[in-house]
Amino acid sequence: MIDLTRTTTQLLEGLRHSDDAEAWMQFERRYRALLHNFARKLGLSDADAEDAAQEAITRFITEYRQGKYDREKGQLRAWLIGIVRYRVLEARRRQARNAQPLPGDDLLEDEQGLTRIWDQERREHILRNAMEQLRTQTSMADKTLNAFDLLVTRQMSPKDVAQSLGMSVHDVYLAKNRCATRLREFIEQLETVYDAEQ
Repeated sequence: MIDLTRTTTQLLEGLRHSDDAEAWMQFERRYRALLHNFARKLGLSDADAEDAAQEAITRFITEYRQGKYDREKGQLRAWLIGIVRYRVLEARRRQARNAQPLPGDDLLEDEQGLTRIWDQERREHILRNAMEQLRTQTSMADKTLNAFDLLVTRQMSPKDVAQSLGMSVHDVYLAKNRCATRLREFIEQLETVYDAEQ
């Protein structure tokens, strides 16, 4: 679970010291899935994307401790995108073995395109984490959460959701409203955490 109490500044300060294992774990929790999914969208296999995510985390922390990353000179997002981009190019070069450029190679040269993909994946990552927090950090009944999931995620009709769960249509709408309100709160908290890095 992402720690919403530790700001990016506090997290980066903790990473500066090799004995702060909690900072390392929080950084990894905050960015591993995001980096992995970003690398997948750039065309890496699941295993290569996992390697790219691990390399990005390890390399960032190593270079950060060496003083190579300065928040005043650039965004954390740009630094992480650069590491993953390099890893994708390296993997594609190995696959191509000096053959013709592979489809999507142009995207790797398009910084705005990479940023758009990163931002889209970041939004999806925040939504997934907010949904997880909705499930684990609220006292909402399973029936309420299931109604929300069926109605919003699976896009079933309110009538079908009500029949499926033995609820009234009115209760289905109440469940949706309760969950949506809490979900928005979690999304806002997570956006604050991730926006601090921008």
